[in-house]
Amino acid sequence: MSQYTFWTFARRLLRRKTLAAGTIVFSMVSAGGMAAGIVAIGPMLQLILGDGAGENLQSIVAAQVADKPWLGSVVPQALIDILPTDRFAGVALILAGLCALTVFGALTNFLHLYCSLTLATATVAEIRVEAFRHALRLPFGTVLRRGPTEIVSRIVRDTAELERGMTALTSKALAQCTKGIAAFIAAVWFDWRLTIAAIVVAPALAVVLRKFGKRIHKGSRKTLEAYEELLRVSNESMQGLRGVKTTLGEGAARRRFGRANRRVVREDRRVRMARAISSPLVELLAIVAISGMALVAAHEIIKGRMQFDRFLLSLGALGLAGSNLRPLAGLLNDVQAAAAPAERLGDILSVPGEGLRERDLPRLPRHTRSIEFRGVRFRYEGAEREALRGVDLRIAHGEFVAIVGPNGCGKTTLASLLPRIFDPVEGAVLVDGTDVRAANLRSLRAQIGVVPQEPLLVRGSIRENLLIGGAVSSEDALQRALELAHAANFVDRLPQGLDSMLGEGGSGLSGGQRQRLAIARALVGDPSILVLDEATSQIDAESEAQISAAIDDFRRGRTLIAIAHRLSTVRSADRIVVMEEGTVRDSGTHGELMERCELYQRLVNTQLVG
Repeated sequence: MSQYTFWTFARRLLRRKTLAAGTIVFSMVSAGGMAAGIVAIGPMLQLILGDGAGENLQSIVAAQVADKPWLGSVVPQALIDILPTDRFAGVALILAGLCALTVFGALTNFLHLYCSLTLATATVAEIRVEAFRHALRLPFGTVLRRGPTEIVSRIVRDTAELERGMTALTSKALAQCTKGIAAFIAAVWFDWRLTIAAIVVAPALAVVLRKFGKRIHKGSRKTLEAYEELLRVSNESMQGLRGVKTTLGEGAARRRFGRANRRVVREDRRVRMARAISSPLVELLAIVAISGMALVAAHEIIKGRMQFDRFLLSLGALGLAGSNLRPLAGLLNDVQAAAAPAERLGDILSVPGEGLRERDLPRLPRHTRSIEFRGVRFRYEGAEREALRGVDLRIAHGEFVAIVGPNGCGKTTLASLLPRIFDPVEGAVLVDGTDVRAANLRSLRAQIGVVPQEPLLVRGSIRENLLIGGAVSSEDALQRALELAHAANFVDRLPQGLDSMLGEGGSGLSGGQRQRLAIARALVGDPSILVLDEATSQIDAESEAQISAAIDDFRRGRTLIAIAHRLSTVRSADRIVVMEEGTVRDSGTHGELMERCELYQRLVNTQLVG
């Protein structure tokens, strides 16, 4: 089980000391006012129903102080002396006090709810941000293994369930508990003997709540997993809608969604069943407790050892205590249900993030000499064979190297080792003789510009997309990057230029335009190393020729690694590296490889686009 539990996260509520103190204090003050109102009903009934000629509010209070000497320190004699001696005036004063207590109670209830809800919302918002930040630092292999949908589900849906539990704890449960205890104390004030039955039944209530709490906890975890699968199926269908439609796959998508949806309903029904059973059982135990109290009271009244009005007041106070404590069953169920998402969130937060232990490592100086892959081996988790098998490759600073090979030969995997998207299981990647694992991760990635085959574009302006890496650049730098990427022409034609808004995933732009923006973004950061992973795959030949000419100017003093299928890109490289089945088969210029490498000849004839 994860070290994180609901209570681990709940302790964070205490970090906001002002809100936490306000939540507790206002809850206790509100409960105390209610208890005072219950106790005040006794003297009022005595004034109205009493048959003693000398009974008045002053004498009743004085008798209470005499009966309970400790009250003398709370109720001074001077206050007793100013109380009215007229019975009607005493009733009016008590009613006025009750009205004042009601207004005061409403104000404290409002302040308690405001503090508690703000406290829960702010705490969960902090946890949500922490979970998202940690998810961004997770090793890429972990994200691939778990799946992005699972992580998003935990950050969004699990935090919502956690907030529900924290809200139940800070607002409803705390208020109900303090009011129930206050009413219970009032019942003891009237007659302690009736509280015996209530105390006896408490362990039975605890056993019932614990049993059903475990079932709800387990069921809530399965429900969250079912919702996670539903989200995954939905995302896959919507993100791949083009393929779904062109393959007439709507029926299959509906069936997958239907299966996932039925699982959600099934798991959710089990949780609701446990909730539904626990509440009637608690009510049944409460009826048994009240019946026991009534039996005790009847015996004492018949024996003349209890006044009937005291019995009614004590029974009423206990009934009020029960009415406040009874909802605790449902509220504790909410807390138990929140334990499952707390564990799932903790499971993500407990995975070590990349770079967290490397903040004290030295910064990597700007690349000026060489990049070397030395005896590199790598295997994806769960894969049957290695993706890279003993790769040895040295690239000089300023060299343009094109990597080619059949699909699945390890080209992209090799390029991913340079910015440490993955780390080799054996061997090392060195930049200027320094193992990249021995350098500060941020300083490494800051000088590597990567343009993937599927560019990352988010909803926002073109300017925001160009600066998504956090680079601070002038208008001239942005314009130069756009020109180098052959994107300036179409950006300038847009109504708002750099401030034109893009839809999700860059919708509204062609594939080539999206690629050119991705290239421009990589150039904005002025990297010393540029990695193009099929970056020109969606660009027409004319645009590619112009981009290639621009990159020839840009790459001066920089190292360029390109994974390409276009023959023009390959031929313009200083050196071509041919890979097959995770190894380097040969390297050289286009002419040299055409003369001696049969694999390269086949690639030129079958895969490389002219």
